[in-house]
This record gives sequence, C-alpha cells and structure tokens, in this order.
Amino acid sequence: MLRASYDWMMRQASSRGAERALALVSFVESSVFPIPPDVMLIPMVLARPERAWRIVAIATVASVLGGIAGYLVGFFLYETVGLWVIELYGLAEKAEAFRRGYEEWGLLIVLVAGFSPLPYKVITIASGAAAFDPVVFTLASIVSRGARFLLVAVLLRLFGSAIRRFIEARLGLVTGVFALLLVLGFLALRYL
Repeated sequence: MLRASYDWMMRQASSRGAERALALVSFVESSVFPIPPDVMLIPMVLARPERAWRIVAIATVASVLGGIAGYLVGFFLYETVGLWVIELYGLAEKAEAFRRGYEEWGLLIVLVAGFSPLPYKVITIASGAAAFDPVVFTLASIVSRGARFLLVAVLLRLFGSAIRRFIEARLGLVTGVFALLLVLGFLALRYL
C-alpha cells in the first residue's frame, strides 16, 4: 500500500493540478492543517526538477499567506478559533509561553519555527495573539519559510536522482523517519 501511495503521489506531483494542491496545502498548514507542505513539495521537485524554483515560490507565497491568516486568527479570534486550534494540538500552555516571550524573542521565534519542523500554525496564531509586529512577522515568515523550502529544493536538485533512488529503495524507513520528525516537532513544541 505504501508503494502504491508513493507511486500515486509521484504521478500527482507532475499533474496539472499539483501546483494548486501545493498552494492549498501550504496555505492551510500555516494556520490549521497538521501535515507540512514538504509531503507535496518533495515529490513535485523530484518529478519536475526543472520547475523547482517555481514550486518553492508557490509553497513560500501560499505558506506566508496562510501564516498571515493564522496571525489574523490569533489577533482577532484567539479566544475562540485560535485557542481551539492550539488546544487541538495540545499546545495551549506553550502558546501562552510564546505569547509572553514575544516581547524579547519574537523575531527569533518566528524565524526558527518557520524553518524547523515545529508546528508553524501555533506560532502564527500566537504571533497574532501577542500582537507581534505584523510587518516583522511577515518578513520573518518570508525568510524562514522561503529558506526552508529552498533548502529542500536545492538538496533535491543537487542529489535528486540519488535521493529518489534512496527513497524508493527504503520507502518504509523514509516514511517512518518523516512521521517521527513530525511527531518530534509537536513534542518539542509541547515540552520545551
């Protein structure tokens, strides 16, 4: 089943609707969705390496726009929608700590969270709830999300065929490691 899912995703990655789907996933991941856009970005770049920079741009723009939507949820709707999303991930206590830490560390929080596997949606909502400077938030989001997606694309462009062969030969291992990193990102945010 894993091989069939991988093959299906690789076919979808080169389909005409792939870019729209990537934009949608990138947008909603920054505000509510738990699955990172890398799930689509990686097979899209592997399937169409000549379009890597376009794919990075789409993921970055959509992710930043989704981050702004998350910021607005935190700013205007924190007590209802924002808190509900954060509680859904079991991170309400950490969100409060982030809100308090924004005065001293806001820029660094957004930069690190935007680049790391930490759940970015919690940071976007907490940024709005803390009324963190929206211009600084947006610029930090562009830098961190763009750098993250660009790093993935550059590595895939440089080592794409080797990475693809590695993934295809060890699909179960790669999927398990990716899932583990996702869980570790949530746990790090919750317990650190």
